[in-house]
Amino acid sequence: MSALNPISTHQDNSAMNREDERWMKEALDLARQSVGLASPNPAVGCVLVRGDAVVGRGFHEYDRLDHAEVVALKAAGCEARGATAYVTLEPCCHTGRTGPCTAALIEAGVARVVVATGDPNPAVNGQGIERLRAAGIAVDVGLLAGEAQELNDGFARYIRTGLPFVTLKAGVSLDGRIAPAPGTAPGGFPVMLTGEESRMAVQKMRHASDALITGINTILTDDPLLTDRTGLPRRRRLMRVVLDSALRLRLDSKVVRTAQDDVLVFCTISMSERQRALEALGVRVERVEAVHGGARVSLRRVIERLGEMEITSVMIESGSQVASSGLSVEVVDKLSLFYAPMFLGAAGVPLVNSVESSKPEWARVSVQQLGHDFWFEGYLRDPWA
Repeated sequence: MSALNPISTHQDNSAMNREDERWMKEALDLARQSVGLASPNPAVGCVLVRGDAVVGRGFHEYDRLDHAEVVALKAAGCEARGATAYVTLEPCCHTGRTGPCTAALIEAGVARVVVATGDPNPAVNGQGIERLRAAGIAVDVGLLAGEAQELNDGFARYIRTGLPFVTLKAGVSLDGRIAPAPGTAPGGFPVMLTGEESRMAVQKMRHASDALITGINTILTDDPLLTDRTGLPRRRRLMRVVLDSALRLRLDSKVVRTAQDDVLVFCTISMSERQRALEALGVRVERVEAVHGGARVSLRRVIERLGEMEITSVMIESGSQVASSGLSVEVVDKLSLFYAPMFLGAAGVPLVNSVESSKPEWARVSVQQLGHDFWFEGYLRDPWA
């Protein structure tokens, strides 16, 4: 998928390839345990194999400092000498909060390193691999690269641009509606278009995100919680971001009542009594510039601000106005649409209502069935390219 990856030099032996894939899949499973724990660093897993036995495993957790390779090497001890290391991301070759993983692998006497994908940081991509090869270690690159990259789309986008990777997610009818016509929902409650399988997938997406953005109209209409309800561990709470130009957010709304330093409201008005009341309840309020020629919050500036806060991945879950804005100002990197088997008709609320006609040049597209729903994902921009 990426031109960043150094050329693969896999062995031609098919049995060896099958074994390599087996261990790299295990390393990817470990990397998935990094999700929610590693940001703003990448999610990385490592497996050390000697002969037919695993001698060390590790994945990265930001607060515990050690990178996946070092965790695995510490677990292996002297058994690391002569072993093969399967790593989902190119080992680092520079000193940051910790020392370089390339030096640790070389010192441990590892004989071979299999890397899924190169480091997306242009300043270091390929240098870790070169360092290992210069030390006489055999290095193969590119095995299951697509899976490894998808785990770190946020890191790739952030490390190259300073901006988070933005996914626009929505549940939609087959005719492109996100809700029935206003005022027609039974009992006035939000209508769940999609099934349980889709809702579970959305929760996993939230777990893999640093922040979630919605608009004030969604809060006033649906009063959602917008939390990560997977129960999986995460280092930072999912940041719930509300675009609310005039600060209409109710003090008794669910997001305010459950705020634990994880609700951030962007407005365009000056300090007010409502702002002080929200802040007294644990809600952060920041003023940003309005969209040129209007009063609405500039979504582009919000995305920039989140990048400044080391937010690497963002989900937009909103109504038509914010979705349209995200597409119009081209901050959306990926569409994730869950299609429910129903039609809501012309009076239903559209997914977007003001985007100029365009034909996206998809970087990558996938479709899969979840229960009775269909899940479409399309990259508008490849964060690795």
